[in-house]
Amino acid sequence: MLLIYVPKLTNRAGYTINVVMRDILQTDFAITVDPQAFRNHEGPRLCYANSPVEGCDAPFVKSARLLFETTIEEQQCHPFAHNGMTALFPVFARDAVMPFDPFAAIFFMLSRYEEYLPHRKDSHGRFMATESLAYKTGFLQTAVVDRWALMLRDILRDRYPELMFRSRTFSFEQTVDIDAAYCYLHKGTFRTVMGLLRDGIHRHDPEEVRHRLRVLLKKEEDPYDTFDYILELSQKYTYRSNLIFFTLMGDYGIYDKPASPHCSEYRELLQHLGDYAKMGVHGSYYSAEEPARLEREIARLSDILHRSIVRNRFHFLRFNLPYAYRNLQQHNILHDYSMGYAEVPGFRCGTCTPVPFFDLNSDQEGNLTMHPFMAMDTTFHTHMKLSPDETIRQLHSLVDEVKAVEGTFCCIFHNQNLSDDFDWKGWRTVYEDLLEYAATQHV
Repeated sequence: MLLIYVPKLTNRAGYTINVVMRDILQTDFAITVDPQAFRNHEGPRLCYANSPVEGCDAPFVKSARLLFETTIEEQQCHPFAHNGMTALFPVFARDAVMPFDPFAAIFFMLSRYEEYLPHRKDSHGRFMATESLAYKTGFLQTAVVDRWALMLRDILRDRYPELMFRSRTFSFEQTVDIDAAYCYLHKGTFRTVMGLLRDGIHRHDPEEVRHRLRVLLKKEEDPYDTFDYILELSQKYTYRSNLIFFTLMGDYGIYDKPASPHCSEYRELLQHLGDYAKMGVHGSYYSAEEPARLEREIARLSDILHRSIVRNRFHFLRFNLPYAYRNLQQHNILHDYSMGYAEVPGFRCGTCTPVPFFDLNSDQEGNLTMHPFMAMDTTFHTHMKLSPDETIRQLHSLVDEVKAVEGTFCCIFHNQNLSDDFDWKGWRTVYEDLLEYAATQHV
């Protein structure tokens, strides 16, 4: 067992060491603040402090101040290149085994420290990728947290060959957001009539009118009803247990246009999907800041599925820390899948490992697990304006990065974007290629 010495066990230090040793490196460890107990330990040791423990030759990681503070203030991260990648929080000590503080760097990324500081927001009130240190410094597409942890593992392995680290394996988690289950069906009389009038009079699109009528008359499938296609592909690549649907249960509005939770066909669809995949609520546009709204949406989905709802992803990825995550915890949501950017792919919190949420304002670890995602279909199509072929190349690169650290590749698709219709024609090839490419990483 690895014994880790820290001069003071703060909540920040305990959280970070736990994530690194338990969640990423998966080794047995204990933490002590007693230097004599540390000296007497006969097994592997690691000193994390401002200076080494006297009379002890254990590997020494020199600490920056971050994990021993309780305030939230601008940090001087001083990014620099080390072993071919970016490192943060450089330290200067001749006897330190690393030229930077990996624990401070990891905590800075995982806590989303910079999102608590003053920053510009986009038109939806979101923290923008362009505001992040990872984007500005050029390491957004690198799983730096996992790689920093692996650097530390390699140092410990060299010093203590007997120290065991359990092997991680690459995993693939595909998630599908159901913003609109149907394009034409089950909209209600008013919305259906208004849609026909819009297509026929405002847009002057007789073909769209005919298309809508053929679907309404059950002569064609609704273009957004791609659920059997998704389930069939998931089973083909044996990812059934790693498929999650997030369904919008909010009220109809400018940004939320779900099917009615009272629609019997919609309820049957969700129950059917729940038989084959995990389910979560897709918190509506304003739900992150309105606890009563979030509670109502969770209750609607729970009523349909007859089970507790423990997963969430916010619609539009619209949330602010720490309040949105506090609201989730208050309503017994245990897993959130919103940690990523809408406008660019990459690793928003620097990792492809599910990790606990740390509330900087209250200085404590929460009971919510963050599941970061690396890529979303609308990012490539709508924000970056890439072709399917260009998107496939970027997705392969992201999968390769996750595979290199044996992490979890999580992506977002939308059922309506897999219709192979409208502006998304040809994008099924992206989805199919990703599933196939991810499958090869299990070999």
